[in-house]
Amino acid sequence: MGPGSLPRAAAADRGRLRGPPLAALLALCCLRPWAVNGQPCRIQRCNADYVAATSPATEETLHTDYCMALRAYSLCTRKMARLCRGDLVYHSAVFRIKELFGQHNCSSDGPTSSSRVPGAADPLLSDLCSYRARSGFQARFAHCGLFGDPHLRTFKDEFQTCKVEGAWPLIDNQYLSVQVTNVPVGLGSGATATSKITLIFKSFPGCSEQRVYQATTEDLPLAFTDGTRNGGLQEGSGSLRILEKPDGRQVEIQAHHIGSTVIIRQVGRYLTFAARVPEDILGPSEHSTDLQLCLHGCPQNERLQEHWLSPANSGLPRPSSRKAYTVETATEECNHLLPVEDMYFQSCVFDLLTTGDPDFSVAAYGALEDMKALHPGRLQLLPPTSGGASPRGGRPRLGRTAALLLPGLLVFLFLPIQR
Repeated sequence: MGPGSLPRAAAADRGRLRGPPLAALLALCCLRPWAVNGQPCRIQRCNADYVAATSPATEETLHTDYCMALRAYSLCTRKMARLCRGDLVYHSAVFRIKELFGQHNCSSDGPTSSSRVPGAADPLLSDLCSYRARSGFQARFAHCGLFGDPHLRTFKDEFQTCKVEGAWPLIDNQYLSVQVTNVPVGLGSGATATSKITLIFKSFPGCSEQRVYQATTEDLPLAFTDGTRNGGLQEGSGSLRILEKPDGRQVEIQAHHIGSTVIIRQVGRYLTFAARVPEDILGPSEHSTDLQLCLHGCPQNERLQEHWLSPANSGLPRPSSRKAYTVETATEECNHLLPVEDMYFQSCVFDLLTTGDPDFSVAAYGALEDMKALHPGRLQLLPPTSGGASPRGGRPRLGRTAALLLPGLLVFLFLPIQR
C-alpha cells in the first residue's frame, strides 16, 4: 500500500476503520499528480506525515494525539488545495479525512501535531529545498554535541573532554560553519565553558540566502543577525527557519535544504550546542582547514589525559566562590537528572567537581535530551561505566575505575596550561 493509502494508518487503529479496496488504492496511488503552474501536487507528503504521526496507534494516543495528527493532516490538504485541484488522490484524502473526524469524534478546531521529526521536510517546500526529497529516505545522519567543561561528542560518536580555550571551529563545510568561544569558568581555573556560538548558513541558490546566527551568554536571539527569521527567498523561505521554544532558553534552527537541525541552549552563564547533519555533507569546504572538532575531535594536546591516582593522594583545587562537591554529593545531584551511569552522567559528576556550579548538571541533562531528540538511534552507543547502570530513582554507584580516574583528571585540569 503506497504512502497515500489512508486506510493504512486507520488499520493501525485495531482494525476498527475500513478503507476502500486495495485495488482501488493502488490505482489511485499510481495516478500521475496534476501540476499547477509547473508545480506538482504533493499530497503524498501529507499522507506520509500522517501515517508517520499515527503509526503505531494505541488506545492511549487515539483520542488526543490522533486528533492532533488528523487536524495537521487536514491543514496540510487545505494548503495543497490549489496545487492538487483535480487530483483524485487528493480528493480521496479530503473525503476520508471528513470520515475520520466523525469516526474518532475529533474536533476540527484545536492544536495540530507538533511532533515532527527534527529535519523532516515541510510539505510546502519544493523538492529543491528539501534534502529528504533530493536524497530519499536512505540518508544517514550524524550527531555532534558540545556542553559543560567542555565535553565533545563527535560525528564519529567519540566522547572527549577538552580544554580548547578561545575560539574553535566545530563544523566548516560548503553549507554550514559553526564556531564556538570557550572561556575560563573562574579566575585561575583551567576549566572552560562555551560563552559564544556563531553559525553561518551559506547561500543555497533557490532556497536560502546566507544567514548568520550568533548566541552569547547574555543573548539567545530568535532571529539571525540581520533581523530575519528565515532564509529570505520567497519560494524557499521555509527551508531555513528559527523556531521559538516555550522556555525561552532554547533555540532550534532547521535547515531543511541541507537536512540539518541545530539546538542551542542557554544554561546558567554558558551555552550548549547540538547538531544533526547528513553524513554526505560532512566533508570540508574548499577553503576550510582540517580543524573541525565535530569531525576530527580535539587536538591531542587539548584533550584531558587519564591519570591514575589514588583519591587520598590528590588535592583537588576548586573555585573558591563555588560549592565544594565531593564525589558522593556530585553523584547524588547528577542522579536527580540523569537515569544511568553513561558518559553524560560521568560528565555531570566531573563538571560539578571541577566547577562547583550546579548549572553544569542541567547542561549535561540538556545535552542528553538534545541527543535523544536529534538522533535517538545513537542511545545504544552510550556504554555504562564500570559501576553499572542504575535506574532512575535508585542511587547510582561510581565504579572503582571512575573513582580513581576523576581525581587524577581534576589534578591535570588545574595544572598550568602550556601554550
